[in-house]
Amino acid sequence: MRTISLTAIEGIPMVKAGDDLAALIARALDDTGFGLEPGDILVVCQKVVSKAEARVVDLKDFEPSEFARSYAKRWEKDPRAIEVVLRQTSRIVRNDRGVLIVETGPGWVCANAGVDESNSLEDGRAILLPEDPDASARCLRDQLRRRLGVTVAVLITDTFGRPWRDGLTEVCLGIAGMNPILDLRGTADLGGRELHHTVVAIADEIASAAGLLMEKAGATPAVVVRGYKYDPFEGSAKVLIRPAEADLFR
Repeated sequence: MRTISLTAIEGIPMVKAGDDLAALIARALDDTGFGLEPGDILVVCQKVVSKAEARVVDLKDFEPSEFARSYAKRWEKDPRAIEVVLRQTSRIVRNDRGVLIVETGPGWVCANAGVDESNSLEDGRAILLPEDPDASARCLRDQLRRRLGVTVAVLITDTFGRPWRDGLTEVCLGIAGMNPILDLRGTADLGGRELHHTVVAIADEIASAAGLLMEKAGATPAVVVRGYKYDPFEGSAKVLIRPAEADLFR
């Protein structure tokens, strides 16, 4: 029977700016005796990637704009934090009831441009999304291949909300080594009917599964997914962003 396993990589220390994330993961793997195998998928949460890449800012370094001040006053928020969000924003999609849904520079649509003060471990600091999560995933994959001699796929994930549904789930922001989508168009269903619209967000499904082991306060930022058969592929997680011409809610 087909089986997919999830294994949390425990023992990775708190990540700081400039840390060699691949070295920390490799050391934790060695300490636990769990070795990566060809075909594995390494899922890593965005926060440790951002910390290693020094994508952490001090709110005191930001002078709020008039919009940030008025918005923060209305909704009882920190105007400096609002200013940080605005500077990561290319378009405000929705602004209501104290919630800013925005489009970031790379095109992700999410709350507060992905800016998060949780787990920054210091008051008055916020963590930004990586500048290029795909590049982050490629770099991590290449470094692990050099260190461990094994080629795996790498996913960088973050927690997003979803239209129409309550609750948060992990999604893929960056990818290296596998296709983030499974295009079933042109294949047939059980009754032999040709599929015309079925494109599965495989990377998001894997990210969400790995998220079960990456609790917010659990200090477990990486998970190995084993058993999913994928074809090696060089691409970008940006293909998961719905094109503007197909977005009925834009």
